[in-house]
Amino acid sequence: MKRTRVIAAVVATLVVAGGLTACSASSGSSSTDGSNGPVTITILEQKQTRIDDLKKLIPGFESAMKKQGKSIKVKLIEDVLTDDQFKTKITQQFISGQAPDIVDMGENMIPGFAAAGYLAPLGSYLDKWSGWDHYLPQFRKAMVRQDGKIYSLMHDTGVSNFFYRKDILTQSGISTAQPATWKDLIARLVEIKDKTGEPPLVVPAGSAWGGGTWTEGFQPILSGTDPKYYNVKSGKWDLKSPGWLATFNLYSELVTKGLLPVQDLENPNPWEPTKYDKFPAGKLQVSAQGTWGWKYDWGPQGQSPIADLYQKVDTWQYPALKSGDKPYGWSSLGFGYTIPEKSQRKDAAMLFAEYLTTGVPLAEQLQSAGAASPRDDLTNVKPFSEEPKLLQATKDLKTSVYVATGDGSDQISQAVASATELILSGKASGAEAYKSFVKNATDLLGPDLVK
Repeated sequence: MKRTRVIAAVVATLVVAGGLTACSASSGSSSTDGSNGPVTITILEQKQTRIDDLKKLIPGFESAMKKQGKSIKVKLIEDVLTDDQFKTKITQQFISGQAPDIVDMGENMIPGFAAAGYLAPLGSYLDKWSGWDHYLPQFRKAMVRQDGKIYSLMHDTGVSNFFYRKDILTQSGISTAQPATWKDLIARLVEIKDKTGEPPLVVPAGSAWGGGTWTEGFQPILSGTDPKYYNVKSGKWDLKSPGWLATFNLYSELVTKGLLPVQDLENPNPWEPTKYDKFPAGKLQVSAQGTWGWKYDWGPQGQSPIADLYQKVDTWQYPALKSGDKPYGWSSLGFGYTIPEKSQRKDAAMLFAEYLTTGVPLAEQLQSAGAASPRDDLTNVKPFSEEPKLLQATKDLKTSVYVATGDGSDQISQAVASATELILSGKASGAEAYKSFVKNATDLLGPDLVK
């Protein structure tokens, strides 16, 4: 069965059961797309921070267009949802042809929607846009999908590392030097646990963390250990690539030695007791985290602010898991603006996407979200230029590890979550979890996506 039909069948069931409603892409529109308008475009945003930014930026775009002789209005659709809720709702809207003209979504969702034919290719626009040349080469390359087309314009990124409580470790006489290998880090974590009596490390794992178990926990470790687990050209996943077993064994070792807060990870919303409670309180000293942690999680306006954050918290790169490797940071495509294939206002929508990913508008979004810049020309643009940690993360992008993946990411994410859940519950060793993962992932992906 084609992926499009599978998604349609699943969502149709959810719509009947849950009564989901679609927001019309033509709502408020006074004209089909044109070079000068008048036209009203819609943009859907699910993250509150970005919603707040867009409210400030929309008037500036409308004014800029007016100066160019274009009458383009923007209607913001605010819909704060979890990732799963968002995916269900936007899938329904794609199927019905009622999706907004611009949809901001995470990188992990884009390959599936592109493969289903729901997203418009953007290459013809990017070829004519001067801003495209300022995107870092690795991202221009990574945005190209298996079919050779680009379906999203990324507007933020970051570098994932281990954030650690420098103040607590220093007070306890524990080294804060960069651990060269996982063996070094585990020895240090055991030392912390011996002094505190509590698990010192949180890495997303298990089913309760959802997609973050893959994107924020497992994938960074796997990619730095064995980047050949996915082939962009063939579009296939190599489930026999050795990094899978090595990473599952690492999770098993962390659980066996009592270094992960298993009870917290098995409960609903596991990020709350770990990242939003224990880490700010200093009761959990090391956390896998992305650049956004400086703002979104622990900054003054974040979910759980840490006073004097820059003095108390610092970062380590991921240590080497395989002999001979060096520590590294992990980067991703972050979030990107997409345009539905069925949108009747693609030209105007792309003008807004280009505006949002340029100069001050982009600098303001990066600053509020705590993100690194995917472009090379924002170093001196305020307010981004006033954020030393974000500037450092942007520099680190040049040497960070990134492995582009494609269709099947959601299925891999589901299989990894289930397999790591077996480790957390004590039902499987690393090898047993890997065996379960291979079977589950193979069934979910189907023969066309497995090497």
